Amino acid sequence: MSSSVLYMSMSLDGYIAGPNDGPDNPGGDGAAVERLHAWGYTPAGELRRSGPAGELAAAMEATGAVVAGRRTVEQVDHWGGEHHGMPIFVPSHRPPGPSAASYPSVTYVPDGIASAMAQAKAAAGDRDVLVHGAYTAQRALEAGVLDELQIHQIPVLLGAGRRLFDVLPARVELDIVRVVDSPEATHIRYRVRL
Repeated sequence: MSSSVLYMSMSLDGYIAGPNDGPDNPGGDGAAVERLHAWGYTPAGELRRSGPAGELAAAMEATGAVVAGRRTVEQVDHWGGEHHGMPIFVPSHRPPGPSAASYPSVTYVPDGIASAMAQAKAAAGDRDVLVHGAYTAQRALEAGVLDELQIHQIPVLLGAGRRLFDVLPARVELDIVRVVDSPEATHIRYRVRL
Protein backbone atom coordinates (compact mmCIF):
# COMPACT_ATOMS: atom_id res chain seq x y z
CA MET A 1 0.00 0.00 0.00
CA SER A 2 1.36 3.42 -0.89
CA SER A 3 2.02 6.20 1.61
CA SER A 4 1.91 9.92 1.01
CA VAL A 5 5.23 11.45 2.05
CA LEU A 6 6.13 15.12 2.31
CA TYR A 7 9.76 15.67 1.30
CA MET A 8 11.04 19.04 2.47
CA SER A 9 14.31 20.75 3.37
CA MET A 10 13.88 23.11 6.30
CA SER A 11 16.05 25.41 8.41
CA LEU A 12 16.29 24.76 12.12
CA ASP A 13 13.89 27.66 12.73
CA GLY A 14 11.28 26.18 10.37
CA TYR A 15 11.78 28.04 7.09
CA ILE A 16 11.62 26.39 3.65
CA ALA A 17 12.36 29.55 1.66
CA GLY A 18 13.84 32.97 2.28
CA PRO A 19 11.97 36.29 2.42
CA ASN A 20 10.12 37.49 -0.70
CA ASP A 21 9.66 33.99 -2.11
CA GLY A 22 7.49 34.24 -5.22
CA PRO A 23 7.20 33.43 -8.92
CA ASP A 24 9.86 35.97 -9.88
CA ASN A 25 12.08 35.02 -6.92
CA PRO A 26 11.69 31.25 -6.28
CA GLY A 27 13.24 30.32 -2.95
CA GLY A 28 13.36 33.91 -1.76
CA ASP A 29 16.16 36.34 -1.04
CA GLY A 30 19.62 35.56 0.25
CA ALA A 31 20.24 32.28 -1.59
CA ALA A 32 18.16 30.52 1.08
CA VAL A 33 16.93 27.82 -1.28
CA GLU A 34 20.48 26.96 -2.35
CA ARG A 35 21.53 26.67 1.29
CA LEU A 36 18.55 24.46 2.15
CA HIS A 37 19.18 22.05 -0.73
CA ALA A 38 22.99 22.00 -0.81
CA TRP A 39 23.02 18.65 1.05
CA GLY A 40 21.70 16.92 -2.07
CA TYR A 41 24.20 18.30 -4.59
CA THR A 42 27.91 18.04 -5.30
CA PRO A 43 30.03 21.23 -5.44
CA ALA A 44 29.68 20.98 -9.25
CA GLY A 45 25.88 21.22 -8.90
CA GLU A 46 25.11 17.59 -9.77
CA LEU A 47 22.68 15.47 -7.78
CA ARG A 48 24.55 13.32 -5.26
CA ARG A 49 24.16 9.63 -6.04
CA SER A 50 26.09 8.15 -3.10
CA GLY A 51 25.89 8.29 0.68
CA PRO A 52 22.82 9.49 2.58
CA ALA A 53 21.93 12.10 -0.04
CA GLY A 54 22.04 9.50 -2.80
CA GLU A 55 19.83 7.10 -0.84
CA LEU A 56 17.27 9.82 -0.16
CA ALA A 57 17.28 11.00 -3.78
CA ALA A 58 16.72 7.41 -4.93
CA ALA A 59 13.78 7.08 -2.54
CA MET A 60 12.18 10.28 -3.86
CA GLU A 61 12.67 9.18 -7.47
CA ALA A 62 11.13 5.78 -6.70
CA THR A 63 7.80 7.32 -5.77
CA GLY A 64 4.91 6.79 -8.16
CA ALA A 65 3.08 10.14 -8.25
CA VAL A 66 3.33 13.72 -6.99
CA VAL A 67 0.82 15.91 -5.17
CA ALA A 68 2.02 19.50 -5.20
CA GLY A 69 0.45 22.84 -4.47
CA ARG A 70 -0.44 25.22 -7.24
CA ARG A 71 2.04 27.85 -6.05
CA THR A 72 4.84 25.27 -6.08
CA VAL A 73 4.10 23.87 -9.54
CA GLU A 74 3.60 27.25 -11.13
CA GLN A 75 6.90 28.57 -9.74
CA VAL A 76 8.71 25.73 -11.51
CA ASP A 77 6.42 25.70 -14.58
CA HIS A 78 5.11 22.24 -13.65
CA TRP A 79 8.67 20.83 -13.81
CA GLY A 80 8.23 20.98 -17.58
CA GLY A 81 5.44 18.41 -17.17
CA GLU A 82 7.92 15.77 -16.04
CA HIS A 83 8.80 15.02 -12.42
CA HIS A 84 10.98 11.88 -12.75
CA GLY A 85 8.34 10.36 -15.03
CA MET A 86 5.56 10.59 -12.43
CA PRO A 87 2.08 12.03 -12.90
CA ILE A 88 1.53 15.30 -11.04
CA PHE A 89 -1.72 16.15 -9.23
CA VAL A 90 -2.44 19.76 -8.22
CA PRO A 91 -5.30 20.48 -5.83
CA SER A 92 -6.76 23.83 -6.87
CA HIS A 93 -10.21 25.38 -6.91
CA ARG A 94 -9.20 27.59 -9.83
CA PRO A 95 -8.74 26.31 -13.39
CA PRO A 96 -5.13 25.78 -14.48
CA GLY A 97 -3.22 28.53 -16.23
CA PRO A 98 -2.49 28.25 -19.95
CA SER A 99 0.95 26.66 -19.55
CA ALA A 100 -0.55 23.55 -17.88
CA ALA A 101 -2.20 22.57 -21.17
CA SER A 102 1.26 21.73 -22.53
CA TYR A 103 1.76 19.03 -19.89
CA PRO A 104 -0.52 15.98 -20.17
CA SER A 105 0.94 14.37 -17.03
CA VAL A 106 -0.30 17.30 -14.89
CA THR A 107 -3.85 17.05 -13.53
CA TYR A 108 -5.53 19.91 -11.68
CA VAL A 109 -8.00 18.53 -9.13
CA PRO A 110 -10.80 20.97 -8.28
CA ASP A 111 -12.47 18.98 -5.49
CA GLY A 112 -9.84 19.22 -2.77
CA ILE A 113 -6.74 17.66 -1.28
CA ALA A 114 -8.39 14.35 -0.34
CA SER A 115 -9.45 13.77 -3.94
CA ALA A 116 -6.03 14.77 -5.28
CA MET A 117 -4.34 12.37 -2.85
CA ALA A 118 -6.72 9.52 -3.71
CA GLN A 119 -6.05 10.01 -7.44
CA ALA A 120 -2.29 10.18 -6.84
CA LYS A 121 -2.32 6.99 -4.73
CA ALA A 122 -4.31 5.18 -7.41
CA ALA A 123 -1.79 6.32 -10.04
CA ALA A 124 1.19 5.37 -7.81
CA GLY A 125 0.02 1.80 -7.25
CA ASP A 126 2.20 0.27 -4.53
CA ARG A 127 4.76 3.11 -4.67
CA ASP A 128 4.64 6.18 -2.43
CA VAL A 129 3.22 9.58 -3.34
CA LEU A 130 5.70 12.47 -3.11
CA VAL A 131 4.13 15.60 -1.58
CA HIS A 132 5.49 19.12 -2.22
CA GLY A 133 4.48 22.50 -0.83
CA ALA A 134 3.86 24.00 2.60
CA TYR A 135 0.21 24.89 2.08
CA THR A 136 -0.48 21.50 0.51
CA ALA A 137 1.19 19.71 3.43
CA GLN A 138 -0.86 21.71 5.93
CA ARG A 139 -4.12 20.94 4.11
CA ALA A 140 -3.17 17.25 3.79
CA LEU A 141 -2.50 17.05 7.54
CA GLU A 142 -5.80 18.79 8.22
CA ALA A 143 -7.66 16.32 5.96
CA GLY A 144 -5.87 13.31 7.44
CA VAL A 145 -4.32 12.27 4.10
CA LEU A 146 -0.62 12.89 4.79
CA ASP A 147 0.98 9.69 6.07
CA GLU A 148 4.64 10.63 6.56
CA LEU A 149 7.06 13.55 6.59
CA GLN A 150 10.68 13.31 5.42
CA ILE A 151 12.26 16.47 6.80
CA HIS A 152 15.79 17.39 5.81
CA GLN A 153 16.77 19.54 8.82
CA ILE A 154 19.50 21.96 7.78
CA PRO A 155 21.85 23.41 10.43
CA VAL A 156 21.09 27.05 9.68
CA LEU A 157 18.81 29.70 11.19
CA LEU A 158 17.30 31.79 8.38
CA GLY A 159 15.38 34.15 10.68
CA ALA A 160 12.72 35.00 8.08
CA GLY A 161 10.95 33.67 5.03
CA ARG A 162 8.25 31.07 4.35
CA ARG A 163 7.61 28.60 7.16
CA LEU A 164 6.67 24.98 6.52
CA PHE A 165 4.08 24.74 9.29
CA ASP A 166 2.88 28.30 9.62
CA VAL A 167 -0.75 27.41 10.31
CA LEU A 168 -1.99 24.04 11.50
CA PRO A 169 -5.58 23.31 12.50
CA ALA A 170 -4.58 21.34 15.61
CA ARG A 171 -1.73 19.51 17.27
CA VAL A 172 -0.29 16.67 15.20
CA GLU A 173 1.55 13.78 16.87
CA LEU A 174 4.37 12.08 14.98
CA ASP A 175 6.46 8.93 15.41
CA ILE A 176 10.08 8.87 14.28
CA VAL A 177 10.60 6.16 11.65
CA ARG A 178 14.22 6.81 10.68
CA VAL A 179 17.04 9.28 11.33
CA VAL A 180 19.98 9.67 8.96
CA ASP A 181 22.58 12.12 10.19
CA SER A 182 25.21 13.75 7.99
CA PRO A 183 27.38 16.86 8.32
CA GLU A 184 25.11 18.75 5.89
CA ALA A 185 21.70 17.77 7.31
CA THR A 186 19.78 15.52 9.64
CA HIS A 187 17.15 13.60 7.68
CA ILE A 188 14.22 12.60 9.86
CA ARG A 189 11.31 10.51 8.59
CA TYR A 190 8.16 10.77 10.70
CA ARG A 191 4.89 8.84 10.51
CA VAL A 192 1.73 10.79 11.32
CA ARG A 193 -0.18 9.24 14.20
CA LEU A 194 -3.80 8.52 13.41
